[in-house]
Amino acid sequence: MPGRAEPELFSHGGVAPVLPYWGLVVTSDSVKQGRKEDRVSPLVADILAREGQTLVYRAVVGNDPVEILYAIAAAMQAGADIVLVTGGSGPGPRDLSADIARRLADKELPGIGEEFRRRSLEKGVANALLSRAGGFVYAGRVLVVSPGSPDAVSTMLSLLLPVAGHLVEQARGAKHH
Repeated sequence: MPGRAEPELFSHGGVAPVLPYWGLVVTSDSVKQGRKEDRVSPLVADILAREGQTLVYRAVVGNDPVEILYAIAAAMQAGADIVLVTGGSGPGPRDLSADIARRLADKELPGIGEEFRRRSLEKGVANALLSRAGGFVYAGRVLVVSPGSPDAVSTMLSLLLPVAGHLVEQARGAKHH
């Protein structure tokens, strides 16, 4: 985003990666329809704030491809370097987020999904094997799909935050340092 400060947060070879701006897209028919409380948005906002990072966009959408695509585009338009899409990562017919991110992607980052599943299995979450969580690069931005439970989102953020700045730099085409 033009004119924004690029504070030094991480150190990698003497050069500090950017402090990324985040977007959040919660995909859930029940949350959108008010049948279930949105516990993910406040969790993400709190974790990012504690880490000194900025959430520039958030939306709750249904499991609808047009709504999901629109929200991803709106997050990017708002300046998000990383768009976290929660929900829609399972094998069910209404689980569309992973499919949409994969179709948009210029590149897939398989280590993100692999590490998410490993950490989840370590916690005893057997259903992690069914997750299609993953990371992708699209148009110089990062898309990450996570299962929609608060615990899964917390796990995903715990693995992303230490590498987020460097990941954004690489997605933008920076040389490895």
